[in-house]
Amino acid sequence: MYNNKLKAIVLPVVIALAIVLGMGINSLLERPELPNVSNQRMVGSKLDYILNMINYSYVDSVDVHEIEENAIPLLLKDLDPHTVYIPAKDMQRVNEEMVGNFGGVGVQFYKYLDTVTVVKVVKGGPSEAAGLQDGDRIVKVNDSIVAGRNMNTDEIMKLMRGEIGSDVRLTIVRHGVAEPIVKTITRGSIPIKSIDVAYMRDDTTGFIRVKTFGMNTYDEFMMAMAKLEGQGMKRLIIDLRDNEGGILPIATRMINEFLPEGKLILYTQGKASPRMDYNSNGKGKYQHLPLTVLINEASASASEIFAGAIQDNDRGNIVGRRSFGKGLVQEQRMLPDNSALRLTVARYYIPSGRSIQKPYDGGKEKYYSDIYQRLLHGEFSQKDSIHFDENLKFQTVGGRTVYGGGGIMPDVFVPEDTVGFSYYLIDVNQKNQYLYDYTFYFMDHHRSETKDIKDYKQLLKYLNRFDLVNEMADYAAGRGLKRDEQGIRASRAIMNTLIKAFIGRHVLDDDGFFPILYLDDKTIETAVREQARGVQAN
Repeated sequence: MYNNKLKAIVLPVVIALAIVLGMGINSLLERPELPNVSNQRMVGSKLDYILNMINYSYVDSVDVHEIEENAIPLLLKDLDPHTVYIPAKDMQRVNEEMVGNFGGVGVQFYKYLDTVTVVKVVKGGPSEAAGLQDGDRIVKVNDSIVAGRNMNTDEIMKLMRGEIGSDVRLTIVRHGVAEPIVKTITRGSIPIKSIDVAYMRDDTTGFIRVKTFGMNTYDEFMMAMAKLEGQGMKRLIIDLRDNEGGILPIATRMINEFLPEGKLILYTQGKASPRMDYNSNGKGKYQHLPLTVLINEASASASEIFAGAIQDNDRGNIVGRRSFGKGLVQEQRMLPDNSALRLTVARYYIPSGRSIQKPYDGGKEKYYSDIYQRLLHGEFSQKDSIHFDENLKFQTVGGRTVYGGGGIMPDVFVPEDTVGFSYYLIDVNQKNQYLYDYTFYFMDHHRSETKDIKDYKQLLKYLNRFDLVNEMADYAAGRGLKRDEQGIRASRAIMNTLIKAFIGRHVLDDDGFFPILYLDDKTIETAVREQARGVQAN
């Protein structure tokens, strides 16, 4: 869909370079009230010694801790791109997705017309218990006004999140209610889903989208599989597009479900890390279920392990575009102040023996701009534009040729779908977000009519009575964006799908959003077609 196209065009990572201030010349005058560290024997590293001198002898008062924090990224900048320092203040946020929960009130929100608007109340969460409703406007959090202010999402989230069991007071405005409503909510443990959606694409094809590999992903996955089995699933598509990875043992547990006993899933090895093999144990429940895995240029790390293990064992088809190319293993090592170093300790190798790590000796900026270079070279649209090193040729279990040195190349290549592009689409969907804003306007006028809708098919029948694209264009014009009839005609199909998908999220959460968004997805259509033909990698 178009969202993915825009994402692929934008450079995925902006590299921040730290600046080090030069140090002045130390005074030669002794100060009896301070330790004369220049006469002391150097204890610890040279860096410790220099910091000590700055602390005791520098002409002005300085924050040595701040100097230390700024210096650490510079120590790491010439290492691999995935060895990173995480300051203590960021640790909770960084770990939340992996742990799978956080302390909060249990709402999804969006800033619509400078007001924090509740998109969805989490079922079973604290806000539902307190009586919050979809569409409520939050105007105050405790004594902090959040309506009509230039506050970003992170600032608002900090106000609403906190320790589990603590209270937060929300002042809300509700459509049709004259006076503001004040709700005191006790923060609870709010789950972070790693399985976006699981549904039946057709009568026999199950579809599961895995967003990340966190602590709870395996359990979520197995529950999703059981649900689809109950609905008649005979074959499966696992969508790992845009999945940036996560916890390695979780990914290997999921892969194990599809392999017979004794199959190598991967092995890791590093200078100080002896080779460690991960093999299937033969207890997997879905060893014979026809399987297809979807990947793209934003599939990285554990998602590449998943796709690579399936491909190298000739267990199923990989469909999409070449993956990111991250084949390095990090360990998170805690530091005394509760900060952490994510240190690369090994490389991983998938069953054919290949490493899929792309080169990083040109520096971090070149490393992350590689995706943009792939776009410029035509890789997203032409399979023949991709060239692998013939010296990095490997064989799958069944004797097929695969390559190392830069991501997983799919068995079935699907080019980026660029049909329906227009500058008007960029204006309404990315630059100004009028398309998404319109769906809030729509819901304010039709929420009562959609509250009893049970699934996305029922919702589509309801929405088909509206000329949504034309109404959205009028709405955008009212907000200052002139109608572009040529752009509307060119992008009508995409905009119609996006509007319906966003409304689907308002009404049914991800169970409404993804099935509608993927109605005409070329990669999924290709996967279904290949499965129906009975084509498996061999």
